[in-house]
Amino acid sequence: MAHVVSVRFSLYSSITIAAETQKLQTTTTTHNKPKTSNISTLKKASTTRPNHAHKLNLEISPHRAVSAVRLMRIELGGAFADLLNEKGKGSGNNEMNYVARTLGFRTRDLDGRDLRLVTDIVGGTIRWRRFLDHLISSLCHDQNMFKNMEPLLVQILRMGFYEIVKLDMPPYAVVDENVRLAKVALRPGAGNMVNGILRKLVLLKENNSLPLPKVEGDDRSQARALAILYSHPVVSLTTLFSVMQNWMVRRWTKYLGQEGAIKLMSWNNSDPHFNLRANGGKSTRAELLKQLDLLKVPYEPSVHLDGFVRLKTGLQAVIQAGLLKEGICSVQDESAGLVVSVVDPQPGESIVDCCAAPGGKTLYMASRMSSQGKVYAIDINKGRLRILKETAKLHRVDDVVTVICSDLRVFAESNTVRFDKVLLDVPCSGLGVLSKRADLRWNRNLEDLEQLKDLQDELLVAASTLVKPGGVLVYSTCSIDPEENEDRIEAFLIKHPEFTIDSVDRFVPSDFITKHGFYFSDPVKHSLDGAFAARLMAQIFGHRCCISKFCLLPPDQQDTRILQELTSRFFTVGCVLLNDNDTIVA
Repeated sequence: MAHVVSVRFSLYSSITIAAETQKLQTTTTTHNKPKTSNISTLKKASTTRPNHAHKLNLEISPHRAVSAVRLMRIELGGAFADLLNEKGKGSGNNEMNYVARTLGFRTRDLDGRDLRLVTDIVGGTIRWRRFLDHLISSLCHDQNMFKNMEPLLVQILRMGFYEIVKLDMPPYAVVDENVRLAKVALRPGAGNMVNGILRKLVLLKENNSLPLPKVEGDDRSQARALAILYSHPVVSLTTLFSVMQNWMVRRWTKYLGQEGAIKLMSWNNSDPHFNLRANGGKSTRAELLKQLDLLKVPYEPSVHLDGFVRLKTGLQAVIQAGLLKEGICSVQDESAGLVVSVVDPQPGESIVDCCAAPGGKTLYMASRMSSQGKVYAIDINKGRLRILKETAKLHRVDDVVTVICSDLRVFAESNTVRFDKVLLDVPCSGLGVLSKRADLRWNRNLEDLEQLKDLQDELLVAASTLVKPGGVLVYSTCSIDPEENEDRIEAFLIKHPEFTIDSVDRFVPSDFITKHGFYFSDPVKHSLDGAFAARLMAQIFGHRCCISKFCLLPPDQQDTRILQELTSRFFTVGCVLLNDNDTIVA
């Protein structure tokens, strides 16, 4: 899978994968920037709260207590925004333990409805954070009041504002529950403050007079207003000039126009849908649909891929029913499945997945190979490869999948074997998956993109050395940014003319094909995650081989197919022109 990463420049081994816990790297005293911390910081941040010695408190709604603590953990770098996982209800028990350690009391256990509420409130509050913070600070009596609030109080206010403004929940019920949480978890005075600010918000909303910015003025002013209204990053500190920019909004306005940028931000703020893929070793799509019918989970069969099903709601029910744990299906977006279609794995082939973990594409490729051939999954994360190996066994494709723990660049330097197909799903910014990754937009800046592009170039060169003459190299991302996509391919081909673009028109629907023959999934147009893939063919001519040197090899080391191609070429043109590196150029 294309890993969404926080980059520490030039160190592939220091990349943090998106499916893992985010480690935010910036320390600040404001609430608009991430903080570096650990979970013990949560207790220090709330030292004024009374000691409840982990008593059971039935006055506080469990989803509200869990949401507040989880939001703090996310902002302080100790959690990921999505509560859904294969443990199902077990994840709720985990979250309640965090509540007890952080707030000093427990509530009743979370049920399925509570888990869904936590997911909705946490995801929505994270997505709309900038918009909510603008409203909160506008309703505070001075500018420093919001900046100096303790973390838990900030999260309680954000939740209340989100529920009132975006979810249209009964306002006075929201006020009452959040005031109660603030008083119990912090102190009576904090509850009084929450009460005053939320009631002021209710009056403004009822009078249709929320303090919202107008989209007017120069480009910078309009970008700032749009960034607030659609809750995307307002600032990114550029190290060269120390200038603050509305980088995402301005970048998308540049590429898509203002209307296109607004549509994209609206998509990013929408409730995400998920796709299930029936695991061929254990189930068919028809059998999976029967299971979903029994669970009363609404679905739509994919129109692009035979084994895929789209869910708008109900993923938690699928998880709790054990369908993932039993290997009946996997969670995989159609956009990622279409990347595998671009690779077009065939029985008997040798394929490398270069940045494989957590392994969704590896497993899907293996499932299409009828237990014939090999998929070599390379990744630097040993723990995640272990999970991939176990999952391959669960999905009954372990006879095809082999895991290799290595930095791709180190592996490429020492490897002498060449493969039929190589998939390089590079670490990227993840700008195509902001709908699912609610927290990701706040952890990205322009410096990340620059560092990622250097890493992507290095990995692409390394991956190219693994491809057989006549073989296929597929470069893919989960980004919608041209500088991570088309620009990387263009830069690579300039230096590596032995590779040419092989149009994807035989492998994916025409609606996904760009003018250059690449695959591109547009979130707004296709209602899928954003994704990109380029299929490159390694030419026979251009690989380092000289006929005279080739023919000196023992017969068992000669590749008959290459020799035939070289011989044909030689007699066709009458000569073979070599450059200084013994590379055939004519």
